[in-house]
Amino acid sequence: MSKKNKNKEDVKDQVEEVLDTTVEETEVKEIDVEAQLKEDLEKEKDKFLRLFAEFENYKKRTSKERIELFKTAGQDVMQSMLPVLDDFDRAMKEIEKSADKDLLKGVELIHNKLKETLKSKGLSEVEVAAGDVFNADDHEAITQIPAPTDDLKGKIVDVIEKGYKLGDKVIRFPKVVTGQ
Repeated sequence: MSKKNKNKEDVKDQVEEVLDTTVEETEVKEIDVEAQLKEDLEKEKDKFLRLFAEFENYKKRTSKERIELFKTAGQDVMQSMLPVLDDFDRAMKEIEKSADKDLLKGVELIHNKLKETLKSKGLSEVEVAAGDVFNADDHEAITQIPAPTDDLKGKIVDVIEKGYKLGDKVIRFPKVVTGQ
């Protein structure tokens, strides 16, 4: 072989080597870029899912707080109406003693309307009567007196003030006198 042919072959071999290494490096770089993009995509997906979950928790928490706010707002109004209801009950007892039946009928109508309106908003009376067993979780003892009879010891002798519930929550415990 001549020198020219040998040089040609050497150049040809060198070109083929460069091309082979360039193709291999390009394939490796493409694989690395693809893997990097997949990894970045997974990170962004994870970030999105966490942000979405956090937003859902925020929505649930704020709606729960809003419902609780409406309940407590109603509770404040109901608690402020309880003394008016007590005064109405006392007035009814006194008017029943009078001879004027028309007055009694008119006041009864107003009294019943007020009670029904409050009842429709969730207010209910806590049922308690003289002779019931005293329970410190359910009743507020104002005072203790000697029991008139032995069977009233540790029981309720008199109910001073009615108790009320708003829904399932007691907003005012009944105030009672207990026998000892």
